[in-house]
Amino acid sequence: MAVLNKIRQRSLFLILIIALALFSFVLTDLFRNSDALFGGSQDVVATVNGTNINRTDFMNRVEQMQNQLGPNSTSTQAMSRVYDQEVRKAIMASQFENLGLSVEQDQMKDLLKQSFSSYPELQNEAGVFDENKMTEFVNNLKALKGQSAPLGTFQINYQQWVTTENNIAIGAQERAYYAMVKAGVNATLGEAEVDYMLENATRDLNYVQVPFTSIADSLVNVSKADITKYINLHKGNYEVEATRDISFVEFKEVASVEDEDNLKSELSTLLNNKAEFNETTKNTDTIIGFRNTTDVENFVNSNSDISYNDAFLTKAQLPAIAADKIYNTEVGGIFGPYKDGEFFKLSKVVAETQLPDSVKVRHILVPFVGAQSALPTVTATIEDARALADSIKTVVTANPSKFPELVTEFSSDKGSVDKGGEYDFHPITQMVKPFSNFEFQNEVGDIDVVQTVFGFHIIEILDQKNKARAVKVATIARRVEPSEKTIDATFNEASKFELAIQKEAFQDAAKERSLTTKPVNGIKILDENIPGLGSQRAIVRWAFEDGTKVGNYKRFSIPSGGYAVVQVVKITKKGLMDAESASATVLTEIRNEKKAEMILKNITGTTVAEVAKNQSRASSKASAVNMKNPTLSGAGSEPKVVGAAFGLEEGGVSKPIVGNKGVYLVEVSKINEGAGLDNYQAIANRLSTTRTTAAQAKVYNALKETADIEDNRARFF
Repeated sequence: MAVLNKIRQRSLFLILIIALALFSFVLTDLFRNSDALFGGSQDVVATVNGTNINRTDFMNRVEQMQNQLGPNSTSTQAMSRVYDQEVRKAIMASQFENLGLSVEQDQMKDLLKQSFSSYPELQNEAGVFDENKMTEFVNNLKALKGQSAPLGTFQINYQQWVTTENNIAIGAQERAYYAMVKAGVNATLGEAEVDYMLENATRDLNYVQVPFTSIADSLVNVSKADITKYINLHKGNYEVEATRDISFVEFKEVASVEDEDNLKSELSTLLNNKAEFNETTKNTDTIIGFRNTTDVENFVNSNSDISYNDAFLTKAQLPAIAADKIYNTEVGGIFGPYKDGEFFKLSKVVAETQLPDSVKVRHILVPFVGAQSALPTVTATIEDARALADSIKTVVTANPSKFPELVTEFSSDKGSVDKGGEYDFHPITQMVKPFSNFEFQNEVGDIDVVQTVFGFHIIEILDQKNKARAVKVATIARRVEPSEKTIDATFNEASKFELAIQKEAFQDAAKERSLTTKPVNGIKILDENIPGLGSQRAIVRWAFEDGTKVGNYKRFSIPSGGYAVVQVVKITKKGLMDAESASATVLTEIRNEKKAEMILKNITGTTVAEVAKNQSRASSKASAVNMKNPTLSGAGSEPKVVGAAFGLEEGGVSKPIVGNKGVYLVEVSKINEGAGLDNYQAIANRLSTTRTTAAQAKVYNALKETADIEDNRARFF
């Protein structure tokens, strides 16, 4: 009680202490994240030449991009695509501003007309693009407040329209910009003459080569200091991004032999009828089994992970692992359980027929709005298309000779129109299912209307070949999955490994438990996939966190089921490559430099013959050597050596030259000056074409390389 009284007496003091503690906690967090306090880059994905890319707008565009790319794309792929677009837009915008390039109102009207003239919504009664119609359409979009309206075959809202307008304007600015660039890179006649002479002026040479390989690597000592010095002298070649090297052990949740045996037993219990006590009626009911059921489709759909397939199959279409067994089973017979990939299956032959192995047909395709591959000009509804198809069928049934002319008039299948609608003999797998079902399961001469995702097909079967037995198979398939017992065992194994590496080295703990460690080197901060583990941004983010050090480890869930225990093995910071990492690349270069010094010290003599004798090397000849392709026969590409030779008079001898593969002495035996041309315009045109073709990509890459870009994407992805 005395303590409680003291607390009551000092309650105001305690409240102040608690308040100050909370305030200091908030301040600490704010100063730790000072960007939020002082308006820094918490909401900026990147800054390009002083222009911020806003996070909210960027995220909206990433979402739109992911929708465009489809379900197989990842958010990181979409993010990279949008980032590249936004960086390009910002870089080019600064160029447009510096040059005063803009798109004026009249030009914008012409650009919009070029882009949207074919859309019916923006045309008048005569089918001509109408600016007033476009203005009315845009005002309507604005009034819809975010909702979409149809434009051609797609839907568009006001914000998307504005984005499209902006993209059209930027496209026009880029075309104008690159037109100016290309105009400035055209080759002059003087440049054309130089290019011609580089190829046609030649030298005949005598030379001696003392190759670097004449000195054993073991005789050349390369120290860590040598490597560091070389890197510093060639910084541009050894700048690296921040990377992480990791090692991981994977613990997969994979079905055990016991799990597979249990699954086979479950499938086997479905075969026969069984008695089951009904708690409601207090009677024993008979549960019909797979062998005796009369409703095969419902039985399969109620007990299988794969729906019933009500189609006749040739032997080639059956599961390869069991094709012979199933194909030779009588109607009513059952094969299995058998394993097929990720499933255990029971297959029952429910019917048989005779099907050809290939069919020849002709058809007329009538599309409708929304059908796959339908052109924007298609306006028929599904009802209109069906009615037209039925009418065509009536005509060709009564008079098959009219088929070719109706193909030309009505069919939208460009792949067969020129052939009278014909598709020559093809297997059952070539066409979409409703089409192939009709052509393979009916008789020669049959004509009917068949609907597919492409529209309505009026099909006539022209011929069939090699009829053979086909079977309709009811298959109960159950996916092979790990049981709860197996999943728990995997979790326990991963947990035990985590405990072990608290005391043991990562590699030692793995080896002791017969686990495989897998290294992954050179992971970058925006990487998404880890080889062997798939999409794992969580691992990449953790590896680059400020608090993650070499030797740290962590367990992660993996998409395929299970865990990966990951350890950071190496941290490489952005900047110059360290000596250890660069050694594999630079050792040969440094050794060759040192070998060149050793060879130069040992060379005596001033002629090719004297040096050849002094160094116990044979002299060589090279004829018609030119500057455009500076190659010495017997030595390979040696631009420095060839360049030095072109600086000599006929009969002149060079000083020792350090080349790519050794040290050389060169004597010019003959100078062949190329015969000039009367006109170099053709060469100038060729050079201009080559330059202008490459100009756009090279100019943008140069602008990007010199741009001031601060990339903050790793904070958000």
